[in-house]
Amino acid sequence: MTLLTTVFAAIICTVIWYKNAPKNEMKVGILCWMYWGASLMWLVDAVFEYAELGAEYFTPAPVDMLNDFFLGLSAVALGLVVWLAILLVKDPRGVVRTALFKKN
Repeated sequence: MTLLTTVFAAIICTVIWYKNAPKNEMKVGILCWMYWGASLMWLVDAVFEYAELGAEYFTPAPVDMLNDFFLGLSAVALGLVVWLAILLVKDPRGVVRTALFKKN
């Protein structure tokens, strides 16, 4: 479930990035790289787990699937938090700079 969750996040993020590719104001490409990296990590984990468990890999317990899904959502949420921090620091539209230095 972790692999599935991060792959879906990577695909959605890549579609959004591709739709707005020339501009790249919101730095969505960084988010795509993080999600594709996480997907690759979970893919390697799945391959090694399959090598260890064999056919049992395809019959996980429902509790294990739920735990893996929550772990995948946590990875997606952490990626969003890191992307948001990068976006606020780089401030491509100057919104944060304007709000901080606005004179009343």
